[in-house]
Amino acid sequence: MHILFRIINKAIEALLVLIFSLLVIDVVWQVVSRYLIGQSSSFTEEFARFALIWLTVLGAAYINGSKEGHLSMDFLLAKLSPEKQRKRLKVIQVLMALFALVVMVIGGGNLMYTVLKLGQISPALLVPLGYVYAIVPISGILIIFFSIYHLTITLNPNRNEH
Repeated sequence: MHILFRIINKAIEALLVLIFSLLVIDVVWQVVSRYLIGQSSSFTEEFARFALIWLTVLGAAYINGSKEGHLSMDFLLAKLSPEKQRKRLKVIQVLMALFALVVMVIGGGNLMYTVLKLGQISPALLVPLGYVYAIVPISGILIIFFSIYHLTITLNPNRNEH
């Protein structure tokens, strides 16, 4: 499972770098075209919006997996004994997995399905909007995988985490 965790983490990192790079290029082109041509390209604003959606939702899954970038207030957790900390972390991972399942996978999957079924297309890029929203259930599945991975580490404290 550790090898799969590393592979998925590296793949997400590469995808996030690619999305961010495309976003930078897109925004630079938008500014340059606005000043040189006097009119920005029609697709740049829409692409930037979609790239930001993918970047934030996929980035949230990545941060969940890395456990290093989470914004948290852990001063109360730090006051607990190591055994109580482990129990509390188990509860947190289970709650995160349940949230990801209900809200992101089921809810996001329903949103994606509905939008695809209705045939909604983005006006400038002409991309089915269901593909844009597909990142929500994908990220939900990744969060569930990362929660299960972290639970296996928490359940076996003698294992090396990374």
